[in-house]
Amino acid sequence: MKSKLIIIALTALIVTSCKKTELDIVNPNQATTQQFWKTGADAQQGVNAIYSTYHRGSLGRWMHFLTIVRADEGFSTSPAPWIRNYFDQFKYDNYNDGLISGLWGDCYIGINRCNQVLDNVTSIQMDATVKSQLLGEAKLMRGLFYYILGQHYGNVPILIHASTPTDYPATSTQEQVYNQAITDFTDASTVLPDSYDANNKGRATKGAAYGMLGKVYMQLRKYELAKTAFKWLIDGPGAALYSLTPNYRSNFLETSENNSESVFEFQNAANPIDSYDNDAGDGNPNNTPDKLNYGTSIPPFFAPRPIGFTDGQAHRWLVWEMLKENQVNGQRDSRIEASFLYDSTDVKGPEFTMVYGRSWNSLNYSNDKNDPIGVATNNTVYLRKFLDDATMNGEVFHSGNNYRYLRYADILLLYAEAMNATGQTAQAYPFVDKVRLRAGLSALSITMPGLNQQAFLLQLKHERITELSCEGHRWEDLARWGDLKPTLGSNDAGFNNFIVGKNEFLPIPLFELDINPNLKQNPNY
Repeated sequence: MKSKLIIIALTALIVTSCKKTELDIVNPNQATTQQFWKTGADAQQGVNAIYSTYHRGSLGRWMHFLTIVRADEGFSTSPAPWIRNYFDQFKYDNYNDGLISGLWGDCYIGINRCNQVLDNVTSIQMDATVKSQLLGEAKLMRGLFYYILGQHYGNVPILIHASTPTDYPATSTQEQVYNQAITDFTDASTVLPDSYDANNKGRATKGAAYGMLGKVYMQLRKYELAKTAFKWLIDGPGAALYSLTPNYRSNFLETSENNSESVFEFQNAANPIDSYDNDAGDGNPNNTPDKLNYGTSIPPFFAPRPIGFTDGQAHRWLVWEMLKENQVNGQRDSRIEASFLYDSTDVKGPEFTMVYGRSWNSLNYSNDKNDPIGVATNNTVYLRKFLDDATMNGEVFHSGNNYRYLRYADILLLYAEAMNATGQTAQAYPFVDKVRLRAGLSALSITMPGLNQQAFLLQLKHERITELSCEGHRWEDLARWGDLKPTLGSNDAGFNNFIVGKNEFLPIPLFELDINPNLKQNPNY
């Protein structure tokens, strides 16, 4: 699958716009849209180019800072002040900085690739079933890009055809953006297959469409509709396709990608000779495609010093939350070890806790006066789920470890939340129990039976922290619950700077406002 999705269709990677000068000369060897969209192979390469968008710098790296470090799960001690300001302190001095504007650009590049497929593949003479599948994949991924834009920028323009130099789309509200995602996910769910053969495993499926459809409805608090979408995966036609893996940590290892718990993953592959922090290179055919990025660069940015830069770290309150309850055998929740590297990742303590083949004690964290955390760095907690410490004693800049964007455990907990929100609290227990039992905990129906709606939601907030900690879902959870407030400063001091009515969204890049008079800046920026 990875080998198929990293095939780059150069003509499908057309940047959304460029300015011609008198020195620009048309390259007679470069394919045009009129030449390219002719065959089924062209259609397949066009869709592969959409998947390739996930390898770009912001989708593959900075998005994780926005969803984890910007939330109350993480913080930054980066020597780069802009990383601390943008992702941890809610201080945005430069709205054009690529750290916060890059995700906007990557998503619209992805949307334009989707739109090129949707505009052109319909007229190609090819196998009708394959054509429907490819169009469905494009629809799902366009919906995903709009979902990400709506989540982080809120009010953004909607484009449903390939962009042209004369396009000046107006700002749409977050609800309108989410509704566009709903339309795309709904359309995709009608044509995508339930599963694929081994050579195509990892492509967008019907389950991914229903899962994402449910997630959008949850953000809109349309819980009945969310239940209907999730039901397809839980006890509907797709129920036999998904199950929780016996080993929780297998969801974060490169050796066990696309498993039974996977609903949708960003397919990453390591390219040892890549030279570009994007998936398109510099336009020089002598440098592409062999030196392109097919993976993610997040591991070295999250890895412990001296292996990585440690630009993002986890707050220790997450560990305390996971220590609140032991397994039925009296042992510690095993998800702690899978989620974090800290002085007691091994329950026996720092002497036995291994960090890329070395003991915690041998790294001398507690006495390193040059560490930006300070002398008492035994308080440090590193994010482990994105790391490759299980397979190597270091990190590469572009890892082949897939990002599990949507797991079945997430679906189960969201389904339980939707049931609780619609007055079916008693019926919601079994879906939480599945997640807890896999972790070795007692069933919630035994330890906390008969919770009312409010108490059950409070417990669900705990369950989502322990199961999904630092996977990129916390920000959307806080937004859905209405919990994005300065009161989170008790978990994360950065939230002392949070301004309600402003910091729920990122600022719209100024360069977009400069060229499009129909766009509006987000409130209070």
